[in-house]
Amino acid sequence: MAIKRGEIYFVDLNPVKGRETGGTNPRPVLVLSIDTINNSPLVVTVVIGTKGENITKDYPTNVRVPPLASGLPKETVFLCFQIRSLDPSRFPAKAAGRLSGKLLETVENKVRYCLGL
Repeated sequence: MAIKRGEIYFVDLNPVKGRETGGTNPRPVLVLSIDTINNSPLVVTVVIGTKGENITKDYPTNVRVPPLASGLPKETVFLCFQIRSLDPSRFPAKAAGRLSGKLLETVENKVRYCLGL
């Protein structure tokens, strides 16, 4: 299986601790790490998403994505302050969707904002 940057997967994030995002699983995650890392025996870095209906206000740390832009069945909000590195074994065989172009660039910029880069 080749996990690619920009792909969206539904992944089980449990177990979690404290304020880490978990909850109802599986959750949508957007792959941010470069393909060289994704295809090596390391971890895959992702931004965690949630259903759009769960986030009623738009914050400068989030990116709201409509279903047509992601291929997912519902509007998704990617929480750019919720970055995790996951073992590839957590990922299903097939991606559920994909972000590219300006939307992926927007997520990248929000992650930079969250990290002060």
